[in-house]
Amino acid sequence: MAPKKGLLERLDEGVVIGDGGFVFALEKRGYVKAGPWTPEATVEYPEAVRGLHREFLRAGADVMQAFTFYASDDKLSNRGNESSKKYTCRGINDAACRIAREVAEEGDALVAGGLSQTPTYLSGLGKTNTQKEFQRQVDVFVENKVDFLIAEYFEHVEEIEWAIEVCLKSGLPVVASMCIGPEGDLHGVSAGECAVKMAKAGAHVVGINCHFDPFVVLDGMRKMKAALDAEGLKVHLISQPLAFHTPDAHKQGFIDLPEFPFALEPRICTRWDMHKYAREAYDLGIRYIGGCCGYEAYHIRAVAEELAKERGKFPKATEKHEPWADGLKMHTKPWVRARAGREYWENIKPSSGRPFSSSMSKPDNWGVTAGDDILKQKGEKTTEAEIAALKAKRK
Repeated sequence: MAPKKGLLERLDEGVVIGDGGFVFALEKRGYVKAGPWTPEATVEYPEAVRGLHREFLRAGADVMQAFTFYASDDKLSNRGNESSKKYTCRGINDAACRIAREVAEEGDALVAGGLSQTPTYLSGLGKTNTQKEFQRQVDVFVENKVDFLIAEYFEHVEEIEWAIEVCLKSGLPVVASMCIGPEGDLHGVSAGECAVKMAKAGAHVVGINCHFDPFVVLDGMRKMKAALDAEGLKVHLISQPLAFHTPDAHKQGFIDLPEFPFALEPRICTRWDMHKYAREAYDLGIRYIGGCCGYEAYHIRAVAEELAKERGKFPKATEKHEPWADGLKMHTKPWVRARAGREYWENIKPSSGRPFSSSMSKPDNWGVTAGDDILKQKGEKTTEAEIAALKAKRK
């Protein structure tokens, strides 16, 4: 049996489809606590994590990204998270890698180990302390022989440069992805300059994940690509956006929207939005195309179906789903049968069913980021007095 092709070889040859968002999907299923958003489910409920991996694999994902989001020790002990008394970065990341590898071996998928921004950085504790948090995670990934590393969900380019530096020591391919939009990072560095800095730091793949919808992310990716081209830097591109529409989100993205995190469902992208996103991403030159928070397996299936010609195959999940709703020709009702076909669904303008809801929201826009005293992270749970002060600030 021939060895699997690696990430960079696959990107040189064609498209790599990522998976979707684990923290939101598993929170909705009752396995992850909203607030900390830490992945102890890998230890507590391994079957739930394994099952979600399998759903994404069947939908067409080429990468099983280990469920290690926010699994640094400083994050696990943040804000009174009781899980930190039982689970460590090493324990969670080790379990996540083993689960991801098990499912990846059921297909032709690669395993990625991921690390994210840290409370250590946000609290202003400096490069040495921040990189210690990264190194603890990378050590576990290397021991588990992951195929590549992803530094994702970084709001500040300085911190992701530090992460890339640590990741490169592993000798593995490094993907670097920031949770920013077209306006750039939270310290005022433009999206284009962020891409240039990530590439010059040594990342093999650069781009954007999370915080914004597919089309806002693509606006940011256009700026990144233009800056990279202007500098003559040759790297692959990645986009893994939200599955929520965010045209009204400001610089900090969907966490600034008043609906975050428990009332975002009216904003969910349809599968047809994902067809459009996949095509626009591919045409822009992006070859690592996946999703983040809000993405379910059917969203990834839509990406795989849209790019089936380029990939030379349909995903297994298409066995029960004919592309562009052709299966509706078998529906009982004639008016539903009339909806079979691409033209109808490509032009649909879905209604929300909420007569008194506005089409847009006003983001909180506090403008708080690394360096602000209010953002310093703590080991104790937020007190009622502190919550009252935050509510007063919101008013």
